This record gives sequence, C-alpha cells and structure tokens, in this order.
Amino acid sequence: MTLPIEQRKQYRAIAHHLKPIVTIAGAGITEGVINELERALNDHELIKVKIAVGEKEERAEVIKELCEMSRSELVQVIGRTAILLRKNPRPNPKLSNLLRHQSGAGK
Repeated sequence: MTLPIEQRKQYRAIAHHLKPIVTIAGAGITEGVINELERALNDHELIKVKIAVGEKEERAEVIKELCEMSRSELVQVIGRTAILLRKNPRPNPKLSNLLRHQSGAGK
C-alpha cells in the first residue's frame, strides 16, 4: 500500500519534531530491535528509526527489511533516519503520535 502524496506530507510534518525511538547499529536487526520496533509502532504508530549501519544501499536494504518484518509503511528516508507508519486499530490516545497531533496535544 502506498500513501497518497497529501497523506505522506501530513505524516512528514507530524514526524518532523519526533526523535528516533529505535536505532539499528553494528549488530543489525536483532530480536531486541524487532521487539522494540513492534512496541514503538503499536504505541506511537508513526516513528523515526535511526539506521547507523553501512552505506546508502545497505541502509536501504535494512529499511526494506524492517518494513516487511513489521508490516509498516515507509513514509520518508532522510539520510540515516527513516519514518515508519503502522496504524493501530485501537491506538492509545496518550501515546499515538497521530492522535496527539490531531488533538493539538503534540504541539
């Protein structure tokens, strides 16, 4: 599923002020990384992930693998940071970056 351009712009604007929640480093994609990614996507829906490994092509492969494993949508990549989205059918209004932004609490 690809996001419409307007929706993608909206998500990028929301993510602009977010800090990366998950970091992929030299050990690559480990079980701990996957667990943290799952928790972050369930809680926040829209997150930033820092990819601190290899060259551009290797980072692109890691991002693709992360999206497939977590069933998330890639919103944008800027340098070593990826913005991922996976909507939660029952989001927590106190944790969801999407809901907090809509209500104005995230500003």
